[in-house]
Amino acid sequence: MSSAISTDLLDRFAAIVGDKYALRSEADLAPHLIENRGLYHGSSPLLLKPGSVEEVSDIMKLATETGTAIVPQTGNTGLVGGQTPRTGQADIILSLERMTRIRDVDPVANVLVADGGAILADVQKAAEAHGRLFPLSLGSEGSCRIGGNLSTNAGGTAVLAYGNMRQLCLGLEVVLPTGEIWDGLRRLKKDNTGYDLRDLFIGAEGTLGIITGAVLKLYPQPLGRQVAFAGLHSVQDALALFNLAASFCGTSLTGFELMPRFGVEITTRHIDGVRDPLEADYPWYVLVDISTSDSAETAERMMNGVLEQGFEAGLVQDAAIAASVAQQKAIWHMRESMSDAQKPEGGSIKHDVSVPVSKIPHFMAEAEKAVMAAMPGARICAFGHMGDGNIHYNISQPVGADKAAFIARWREMNHIVHGLVLAHGGSISAEHGIGQLKRDELAAIRPAIEIELMRRIKRAFDPANIMNPGKVVSLDV
Repeated sequence: MSSAISTDLLDRFAAIVGDKYALRSEADLAPHLIENRGLYHGSSPLLLKPGSVEEVSDIMKLATETGTAIVPQTGNTGLVGGQTPRTGQADIILSLERMTRIRDVDPVANVLVADGGAILADVQKAAEAHGRLFPLSLGSEGSCRIGGNLSTNAGGTAVLAYGNMRQLCLGLEVVLPTGEIWDGLRRLKKDNTGYDLRDLFIGAEGTLGIITGAVLKLYPQPLGRQVAFAGLHSVQDALALFNLAASFCGTSLTGFELMPRFGVEITTRHIDGVRDPLEADYPWYVLVDISTSDSAETAERMMNGVLEQGFEAGLVQDAAIAASVAQQKAIWHMRESMSDAQKPEGGSIKHDVSVPVSKIPHFMAEAEKAVMAAMPGARICAFGHMGDGNIHYNISQPVGADKAAFIARWREMNHIVHGLVLAHGGSISAEHGIGQLKRDELAAIRPAIEIELMRRIKRAFDPANIMNPGKVVSLDV
């Protein structure tokens, strides 16, 4: 593929969507060339905003004909560079931001059909208007979009009870690199007719095709909900409390989030409206979320039972139960703002990892020991979805350190943390994906046959290597 595209070819692409939706100026392109953390700055001569599946198809047909690389982009909220065009290449960005329809809501069948560009928060509201719940919840839900959520197999805060996007999707509509349209918008919970093509596209980060529509699962709105914030002495106590809560509440335990004291300190320091619900300081905290389908009284009984047993066992040192919906949102806002609160503290080296839940305390202890030995003064902000083993193991720079020098040690710290993750039987990517950031590391840690199978799948769907090239798995071997 050429690193330059002729003006005539750019005009041909622009003609598919119309000049109004074909952006070429530096100012218009700039926000789409950089990802949220600023790790990747790509280049592109053109951004296309198709308004229909047919226009997406026509773009891909022309791309196949001319060998032009296409980078799908939805909300541009990804954290591994999967949605960012390559540097020094002429990748064309294809944005789904005009394709935002909620096509259908069926509360009897508990399904919702949406465009790939539908904003997650709008999907949640559409479900709520019909008395239903779409449970995926992310800090970026006001800007991230369904196609991107599916392409990264997003997890969020409710995986414990509802699963990630793979479990929340019944069917897909996908435009292939060739421009062919696969209509797999099936609404069936049971369908054993051949290979499950849906699961190939979910989590593929736009390397096999462009998700333009999806059938999503809905659930009844909970009638009772309780949210509590508790202080604890150790991660081991948090694990014991989780096991207690899971046994006592069963599937009504919808969230169990772990947070360190440092995370609470910086969030209350830098995020407007956030305050610590507890009077004293504790080394660790958990957010417990219980939702019930029958009544508010049941949720209250469950939360009181969990905390009472936690106090009696010496696991919980103090706790606050939200007395209103506003207070519930405030507690969740603290947790969801923890990543943003690290930015004012300087550089932050981040890890999105998962380990078996039973091994979290040992992993956390070993990782802290290794990180502090390599970088004395580093401030660890390890938090996340303890109930499903997903820890965001973030490292803030030492106070007074040079940010550039700190960030330059990103790969070194990755090697330390990821090495311990793998030693504990975990994964180097829990919910953010592979993208550009972890592509080479993935190839190094997975068995050769596994990587070769991924390459065979990529070649089968995208023999010209025009679909988001350079992401997830490389064909340049």
